[in-house]
Amino acid sequence: MNPYAKLTFSLSLMLGTTITISSNHWMAAWTGLEINTLAIIPLISKSHHPRAIEAAIKYFLVQAAASTLLLFSSMINAWHTGQWDITQLNHPTSSLLLTTAIAMKLGLVPFHFWFPEVLQGSPLTTAMLLSTVMKFPPITILLLTSHSLNPTLLATMAIASAALGGWMGLNQTQIRKILAFSSISHLGWMSIVLIYNPKLTLATFYIYCTMTGAIFLTLNTTKSFKLSTMMTSWTKTPMLNTTLMMTLLSLAGLPPLTGFLPKWLIIQELSKQEMTAPATIIAILSLLSLFFYLRLAYYSTITLPPNPTNLMKQWHANKPASTLIAALSSMSTLLLPLSPMILALI
Repeated sequence: MNPYAKLTFSLSLMLGTTITISSNHWMAAWTGLEINTLAIIPLISKSHHPRAIEAAIKYFLVQAAASTLLLFSSMINAWHTGQWDITQLNHPTSSLLLTTAIAMKLGLVPFHFWFPEVLQGSPLTTAMLLSTVMKFPPITILLLTSHSLNPTLLATMAIASAALGGWMGLNQTQIRKILAFSSISHLGWMSIVLIYNPKLTLATFYIYCTMTGAIFLTLNTTKSFKLSTMMTSWTKTPMLNTTLMMTLLSLAGLPPLTGFLPKWLIIQELSKQEMTAPATIIAILSLLSLFFYLRLAYYSTITLPPNPTNLMKQWHANKPASTLIAALSSMSTLLLPLSPMILALI
């Protein structure tokens, strides 16, 4: 892709995200979401592979439908209340339509079908953007309207997302699809606590973005797209693969790594709100995700290929990993001792 075109699309992504997260009018938020959608589509389809074109079309159709629903929701609310302010979402039908629209944009169950397919068709760097940056504007809208949303509906969708994200990731061999189902599962954790503590949802999202960014950038460096190539990539960058294993275990939420912090805080908050049953269910469902994170960690570092493989061993790379990967990986594994400071910020 032409570097100027890539720069234009990247700046458009930043512009769209900034417009949405800083707006308090529905039309401005909708405009930002549309700029984001139109800017990411060329980045998805830049390889011109049929799977990439298919992913771009699926992404466009789903996002267009979600944006239409969001606009419809805001218009119904304006019709009944005379308010275009995002925080004044008082009409129940508008609230329901908005929850549906944002669930489609994020990939929450039952509107998750597009997400694994789109991630599988995208390059690793674009897949990282789809999993992190592109989820920021919809989550911001959810935070602004959290007081108007239906708690039962959100809790049901959250538990279903955690269950399906864990269950569907078990039999995948493509790493991008595994990370897509991981994203769906994490969105469940964020949604369940949204109404009770929006700042905790945002903190969870930031930590998730840090860990996912580190994983995608590492995979992009080692050029690992499926489990069979991941098994042989340890010869290329042994230290980087060891760091990848730690980041994957952090994403699984194992102590004493960073990923344990949001899950601990969410379960604590749900217990305070007397939601012990949902907290227990979502904690048990995270064991499903733990299985495929452990499998990824096992393939990345601990195991040699158990059978003869058609893939050649890669040469050891002397080129050092980027500073960004080092910073993100360090944050993904070492932030738990700073939890008192993070709690003070929340």
